[in-house]
Amino acid sequence: MHLNFALRPARWLFTLCLLLPLAAHAAEPLPSWNDGASREAIVAFVEAVTDEQGKDYVPSAERIAVFDNDGTLWSEQPLYFQVLFALAEVKRLAPQHPEWKTQQPFKAVLEDDRKTLAESGMRGLMQIVTATHTGISNDTFEQNARRWLASSVHPRSQKPFTEMVFQPMLELLAYLRANGFKTYIVSGGEVAFMRTFAEEVYGIPPEQVIGTTFATRFQDQDGQLSIQRLAKLTHNDDGAGKPESIDAYIGRRPILAFGNSDGDLQMLQWTMAGPGRRFAGLVHHTDAKREWAYDRQSHVGRLDKALDEARNKDWVIVDMAREWNRVYPFDQDVNQH
Repeated sequence: MHLNFALRPARWLFTLCLLLPLAAHAAEPLPSWNDGASREAIVAFVEAVTDEQGKDYVPSAERIAVFDNDGTLWSEQPLYFQVLFALAEVKRLAPQHPEWKTQQPFKAVLEDDRKTLAESGMRGLMQIVTATHTGISNDTFEQNARRWLASSVHPRSQKPFTEMVFQPMLELLAYLRANGFKTYIVSGGEVAFMRTFAEEVYGIPPEQVIGTTFATRFQDQDGQLSIQRLAKLTHNDDGAGKPESIDAYIGRRPILAFGNSDGDLQMLQWTMAGPGRRFAGLVHHTDAKREWAYDRQSHVGRLDKALDEARNKDWVIVDMAREWNRVYPFDQDVNQH
């Protein structure tokens, strides 16, 4: 834009009056959040803990914010994206494992037998994840994950999985960091999988990604050094595992936490149990048109006990359909609600 300051004073003033509101709007935080209770609560909290003269001031070193990933920073339907990756890996690796043609739950994956696969439950899922996530080096696993993320699309949107992120949450992460917060992912997802995309997509570096972990072993094979992934789960970063890993890896209690399911309840409780002003938020999936609508009865991201506690303790519950004017970065109409 080129402004001609040789304009007559009255016309120049008129032009300036037109531009000032636009500049102010552009500077407003959280543009994909509608004006409402959740946005107001977030901004009020950030302003309070960053006001050096205020009673709720928190030094920047203590401004720790933790976020669940699945269902909080990106979508998680129809299945957790990491599960979709694991199922795809079974099919890719099947030629190397002829026994899988007759061995469950791999046989069900290869035959797209969803009923049998569902009946295998968590035990079957762990067999699949272990077979596709271990017995290789960390470098190889990361290459496999990056290949899948670069070549696969979401079954409904036909968009890359890394574009199925929530634009309002990307804005929240940026807003917090601009105000001296350090942002962490604390998720039930496997840590190496999340680290393949977290920095590029969320601006969160690998050292600030905490998740479920497998045992590893350093290996020197004829001078070829690697970190081998073993078929042994060392930490399930879900439920009570979240505050445990926060304490172990961060060493500070967060002052802000965001989740979306019962698996995040203990992380939210742990955050709110500390002294001083604190913030707990839940993303409530209420938008069947632009995303999905689910909570208490969902087989993925069930939100039941945490929803009750949030209501009882007046935590922030973000109504996606009502409070977000844009869900994904690729959404065009930001004023549809």
